[in-house]
Amino acid sequence: MLEEKLEALLENVDGVGKVQVILMTDEKKDGQSFYNSGTIQVTGVLISAEGGGDPVVIREIQEAVMALFQVDAHRIRIMKMK
Repeated sequence: MLEEKLEALLENVDGVGKVQVILMTDEKKDGQSFYNSGTIQVTGVLISAEGGGDPVVIREIQEAVMALFQVDAHRIRIMKMK
């Protein structure tokens, strides 16, 4: 799925390490969603990454996700994986 593709992409970013991605979706079609797979739209991204405690790594993750989905940073939540 899309989560697995995003995980594989992010794991190649320096300092990120192991990653788990959860996509938040909404079946409604509104103009605020940034990915449309037909009937389900992604409205946010939650990322747990080994390097999620480093501000530089967080910025790299945000930039990668924003470039991929053209989504604002406030729709991306990144936390350090335990």
